[in-house]
Parts: sequence; structure tokens; C-alpha cells
Amino acid sequence: MRIKKLVLIGITAIVVVTSCKKEIFIENGIGLDDWTTETHSNDVAPNYEIVFNQDKVNKIHLVFTADEWAAMQADLTQITGGSSGGPGGPGGTFSDQTPQYFPADFYFNGIQWYNVGVRYKGNSSLSANSGKLPFRFRFDEFEDEFPEIKNQRFYGFKELSMSSNFNDKSLMREKSACDVFRNFGVPAVRTAFYEIYIDQGTGSYQYYGLYTLCEVVFDTFLIDYFGSETGNCYKPDGDGAKFSASGFNLEDFEKKTNKSTSRSDIQTMYDALHATSRTSNPTAWKAGLEAIFDVDGFLKYLAANNTIQNWDTYGVMTHNYYLYNDPKMGKLRWIVWDNNEAFQSGNGRKTPLPFAMNTTSTDWPLINFLINNSDYEAIYKAYVKSFANSSFATSRMSAIYSSQQNLLSSSATKEEIGFTYLTGIGSFNSAVSTLLSHNSSRVNAANVYAP
Repeated sequence: MRIKKLVLIGITAIVVVTSCKKEIFIENGIGLDDWTTETHSNDVAPNYEIVFNQDKVNKIHLVFTADEWAAMQADLTQITGGSSGGPGGPGGTFSDQTPQYFPADFYFNGIQWYNVGVRYKGNSSLSANSGKLPFRFRFDEFEDEFPEIKNQRFYGFKELSMSSNFNDKSLMREKSACDVFRNFGVPAVRTAFYEIYIDQGTGSYQYYGLYTLCEVVFDTFLIDYFGSETGNCYKPDGDGAKFSASGFNLEDFEKKTNKSTSRSDIQTMYDALHATSRTSNPTAWKAGLEAIFDVDGFLKYLAANNTIQNWDTYGVMTHNYYLYNDPKMGKLRWIVWDNNEAFQSGNGRKTPLPFAMNTTSTDWPLINFLINNSDYEAIYKAYVKSFANSSFATSRMSAIYSSQQNLLSSSATKEEIGFTYLTGIGSFNSAVSTLLSHNSSRVNAANVYAP
């Protein structure tokens, strides 16, 4: 028997969840008070209007037992070597191990989801000197241990990702980037703002701050955006993700769907990209590459990404994108991911690519080979001009930033020392002003580059 003390909206209650013996097989929510088909089952389509509500800041309350919370922190310390802002303090090194899931009861709008799998996620964000760390949710992770939650979903979603808005005093870069990409026709996940509160097993909640909820690419996004999930979906990371002749490795393309099949489509894309016809017969080279890769979509992505500026992407870093072999198009398509470092000129160590992308070598062939082809360069320039004067137009972005500033002001004001990247509400407002100035300067720069 699992007993938790719940304190929610000033009311104290005892929630008792009984794990089932094998001879009493309970599943699909039988015996769970809050379980309904609409909210918890796998028999409904994802409800984007509720989960990704754009008009409000939603709230999630997580309740751990003291033992589960302690085990979760110990797991994090082992992975980060004590480098997280949580247990262990700053310093240490990362391992390649993914954090483990731990069960917690999950509350949203007064409704409970049971024994939801919660784990930490991220890379540099896990080394932050802050308790505000990113999370991943898997709603049926513990269905073998608790068969009553078999196929548990959150309004049709099996998995969700929660960005901590790492190092972002505006609290809106992750969401704003995804939104402008989608508006311009570049594949990007849906996002929404959430406040997170956690009971670490003490019977009271700690406000962890404002987060950005992100759809998981290989859970619901593929069907929602492309209309299918039957194609191969990859999350590249490592030297192979460059597609360079030096260090190319198919194992660096982690498969998220069809895991038992080969990565032959990635190999085909690599071979087409590096074909000798690139210099001897550019027309044939373009045809071969476009047969396997959505080159036009990638050029559109580059135009948007370089205009908003983002150093934590392909061309600088070997991660933060997905590839999906879209069955309808019959090509691998580029999906953007992890945009908390967007809308800024760098972090002191890394800088985003210039519009001309003339700083990239053949180690980044998807940029170097394409931008050095005059036909592709012309398409890219046209997209830069179009993006700067449509999806990223100053009038449009000013309205978005101002609306989000009003929406998030209360959440920003409440953020607490130890669980925030802010230094008070003034730093939030100043960061929004910086976004407004950045937008104006980038639109001007885009129109100079692509008049």
C-alpha cells in the first residue's frame, strides 16, 4: 500500500493507492477515483486545447514520497558527478547515462494521475546552479508495477517534456522559437507555459517556477504534424550528426521509431550528400540529394534559425534536431528541438552562424555544400527575406512578446531564490525589452543581407 499526504489549495487529505496482487488484476483505471476515458485512457486523441492551452499559465503539482525523492536526487548526482544545482552543488562531470524514472502522483486542475514516471532531462541545464531543472513525464512508465494504470495517458499524451527555461530571464525563448518556426512552416513541436509545484515528501509544496511544456517528437508530434508515425525517426547526437566525411557513424543516429529496422535511409542521405557529382555535375547531385532529403525545408529552417540567432544548433553543436522519414513526402525531414538559447548573439563561448554561413567548413556539409551551390543560396536568401518580413516581422513579434510578458508577469514575480534564473521581476522585464531590441536589429540585418 502506498500512502501519500497531499496538500492542495489549502486542503489536507490522505490519498491511498493500493498496488494490486497478481490474483486481483486491476487495470485501465478500475478502482481509481479520478480516472475517466477523456482524461486518463488511451482511447482518445490527444487534447491539444487543454494540454497546450495558449491563453493561460497552467499548473502541475507533483507529489513524491520522501524515499522516492531522495532516490531521484541520488540518481542525478551519480549522473552529473555532483554538477547539478540540486544535490552535490556545482562541479563534476557528466556520464552518458540517462536519468531514471521515479513514480510520483501528478495533479492538474484538481485531477490526479497515478504513479507517473518522472525523470530529469537535459545536458548543460542539469549542471545549472539552480534547483529549477528540466523534467520528462511518462504516464504509463510503472504500469507493470501498478497494473491499474495500464496505458495511462494525460489527455491522450503518453510522454511530455518540461523545459526549465534554462538561463532565460525572459522565460519565453523556448516557446517563442517553436512558435515562429511553426508559423513559417518549419516542423517544430507545440509548447505551452506551466508552473510546477513539487511536494518532496514533506507534505508541502515548493514552487519550482515557470516551465515550458514541449510535445515529445516521437509520441504525438509525428502524427499531428506529418499525419503519420510509421517512418523512421532519429535523434542524432555526436560527431556522426554532422554528416561529415570525418567521424560519420550511423550509431550516432538514435532510432526513436522502427527500432528493429536498419538506418539505410541515413546512409543513403550521407552518400547523396557526398557524391562526387557535387562538383562534376551539380544538377545530378541536387537531384540525388533532393530524392532522399527535404532540402527546401532545410533551407527554410536555416533561414529562420540564422535570423533569430541560435548557437546551440547544427553548424555549431552536434545535437538538437530530429530527422523523420516522412512517408507522404518520401524524404527525410528536419525537425527543430531545444530552443532555449535562441534570440541572442551567443553565450560568451559559442556564437550563432552569420547569415552568409561562411564560417562553416566541410565538417558541416549540410551547410557548406548547400550554401556554396548558387541555386540553393538563392533559395536560402529568399527565405531569409520572407521570414524577416512575415513570421518574424517586428509588428508581429512585438505583439507576441508584449502579450507573453503580461501573461507571465505573475509567474515570474513568484519565482524564488534557488529555483530561478531571475534576479527579480526587473530582470524579467529587462529581458523582454532585450528580445524586442533583438528582433528589430535582426530584421534590419536580414533585409541588408537579402534586400
